[in-house]
Amino acid sequence: MDSITLLQPQKIIFGSGSLKKLVEDRNIEKSQRILFLVAPPLLGVVKSVVEELTANSKKVYLAEYKFLGEPTFSQFNTLLEENKSLNPDCIVGVGGGSVLDCAKLLAALLKNDQKLEDVVGIGFLKERVLNLICIPTTSGTGSEVSPNAILLNEASQAKSGIISPYLVPDACYLDPALTISLPPKLTAETGIDALSHCIEAYTNKFAHPTVDVYALKGIELIAANIEKAYLNGNDIQARSALLLGSMYGGLCLGPVNTSAVHALSYGLGGKFHVPHGLSNAILMPEVLRYNLSASPKRHAEVARALGITIKGTDEAISLAGIEKIEAISRVCNIPLRLTEIGVNEVVIPELADIAMKVTRLLKNNPREVTRTDAINIYKKLL
Repeated sequence: MDSITLLQPQKIIFGSGSLKKLVEDRNIEKSQRILFLVAPPLLGVVKSVVEELTANSKKVYLAEYKFLGEPTFSQFNTLLEENKSLNPDCIVGVGGGSVLDCAKLLAALLKNDQKLEDVVGIGFLKERVLNLICIPTTSGTGSEVSPNAILLNEASQAKSGIISPYLVPDACYLDPALTISLPPKLTAETGIDALSHCIEAYTNKFAHPTVDVYALKGIELIAANIEKAYLNGNDIQARSALLLGSMYGGLCLGPVNTSAVHALSYGLGGKFHVPHGLSNAILMPEVLRYNLSASPKRHAEVARALGITIKGTDEAISLAGIEKIEAISRVCNIPLRLTEIGVNEVVIPELADIAMKVTRLLKNNPREVTRTDAINIYKKLL
C-alpha cells in the first residue's frame, strides 16, 4: 500500500445553523482584526455574526467579492493590494469556491514577501501566519477542506493551481441552510463538479483506500440528491447531503486530486469562460468512456455508488453508470454537447494544447491522454 498524506482542517463543523457558532471559534477568539471576504448577496447572512463580534470588541472589516466568474491573477492582486493596509490577523471567506480560494490566498499572502506568481504549482508557498476560516455557500469545490486554490491565468488562458498545506483552513463551517438560496442552475453545475472530484479520485491512477471511502460516499450522496435539490431548492435534507458530498470531494483533492476531466476543462474555462462545473459535466461521460478500459472494476464500483443495480460485466455496469451521469444532466437541464455552449471544431486543437499543459492532473489519469486523444474526446462531444 502506497504512503499518503491526508490534509484537512483542524475543525469541521457541519449542520444547519452552524454559522451561529462562528463567534465561539478559537481562531476568532484569539484574533483582534477579522476580515470577512463575502460575495455581495451574502452580506445579510453575516450581518448578525459581524454585529456580535463587534460587540465583543473585535475590529471587523467587510471586503466584498465582486468578481464575475472565476477570478484572474490581476483581480486577485488587486484584492490583495486593497486589503493590505487593514492588517488583519484572521480571514473568513463566505461564498462559493472562487470566494474561498481568494480568501485562502489572502490569508497566505497578506503578510508574505512571496508574490502570487511565485507560489503557482505544488508546494511553493512558504507560510501562512493569518488564521483562516472558510464557510461554503455552494456544494461544489470542496475548497473549504482542500489545500488547493485555482485562479485564471490571463496570459495562458488556462487555470493555474496553487497547492499547499498552508492553504488548508484552520476551521470550516458547513451550514446547509446557506445553500438554500443557490439557484437551480448553479445547484446542478456545482453539484456535478463535486461529483467529478469524487469520481476522478476513485478512478485515479493514485487512488488510495484512505480516500476511497470519501470518494464513494460522496458519489452516493450527490447522485441520490442532486436532482432533488435542483427541483426543490428548499429541500434541506437534499441540500445537506449535497454539501456533505461536496466536502468529501474536497477531502479527496489534497491526497489524490482529479485527472483528465479537469485537465480538459481548463481551456473551456480559460478561453470561453464556461463555468467550471458545466465544463466538467459535459466532459465527464466521454472521459469516463475513454478511461473505462484502464480500470473496469473501479468504474463499475463508481456506477454502483451512483445507484446502478444491474448485473453483468464490469464494462456493462460502468457504461450504465456513465449513462446515469448523462441522465442527471438531462434532468438538471445541463447541456451534453460542446456545440450547445458555443464551442465548435475550429477551436478544438487549441483546447487540446491547453489541456496538454495541465500535466499535474493528466499524470493522475488511469489511461494516458495524448494530444490526439484529447482532440478525439472533444470531437465526440460536438
